[in-house]
Amino acid sequence: MNLLAFLIPAAHAQAAGGQPQGFTMTTLLFPVILIAIMYFLMIRPQMKRQKEHKAMLEKIKRGDEVLTNGGIAGVVTDIGDNFVTLEVADNVRIRVQKGAVGNVLPAGTLKSAV
Repeated sequence: MNLLAFLIPAAHAQAAGGQPQGFTMTTLLFPVILIAIMYFLMIRPQMKRQKEHKAMLEKIKRGDEVLTNGGIAGVVTDIGDNFVTLEVADNVRIRVQKGAVGNVLPAGTLKSAV
């Protein structure tokens, strides 16, 4: 057998009016099952995390202690539509995007860390 025979399968004779020999329901079922598995293992959990993060960002208020995705911890002093102002030390304030806030810390966490 040559290399070409492995790459191109031989044509099979087809019975009149019947389905092709290689076509079965599993040919269509496999991609559907694969997409369903990817949805439940990858897409759905990510959408759930995004929904929880958005809800957390909407609940942020002044005085909350937060931790950004970059690791900066501070107290929320001002909230805008897209930005949050954090006080990271006495009279040291930085402005970060709202989406950069990763976690809301329990009250008193920053004072106990010093």
